[in-house]
Amino acid sequence: MEQKPESGTKGAKQLAAVRVRGLTGIKTRIEDNLKMLRLYKKNYCCVLPGNAVYAGMLKKAKDYITWGEIDDETFNTLVNARGEEYNGRESDSKGKLRYNDFIVINNKKMKKYFRLNPPRKGFGRKGIKYSYQNGGALGYRGEAINDLIKRMI
Repeated sequence: MEQKPESGTKGAKQLAAVRVRGLTGIKTRIEDNLKMLRLYKKNYCCVLPGNAVYAGMLKKAKDYITWGEIDDETFNTLVNARGEEYNGRESDSKGKLRYNDFIVINNKKMKKYFRLNPPRKGFGRKGIKYSYQNGGALGYRGEAINDLIKRMI
């Protein structure tokens, strides 16, 4: 039986999502969903709050990504090793619109996504076309996402 991420709980953990598969043959709705998650290309990672809205988006794109709960140690390593500084604008020239393209970590503006390397020793025994429960790389993987991200840094 597949484990499901906790959703709707107060103080829920952060979820890390990594795009595993590329652009070819993808449906438009799923491609738009991945753009909203900021998973633009293969091996991109984003850290999301663990609420019901993002859980639904992750389930919709389950055939192209893998996700799970990230711990604080892995998140800090990810930010230090792969965090890119955001150099864009905070608002428009008139000051009416505020852009939400960055997060503030340690008083630095960082991009909301991380570009990672392919994982050392590969994604899994069966590759990127099978779910994690069947020995592949796709779908929900729980705490095992920390090991994958450490291999990709």
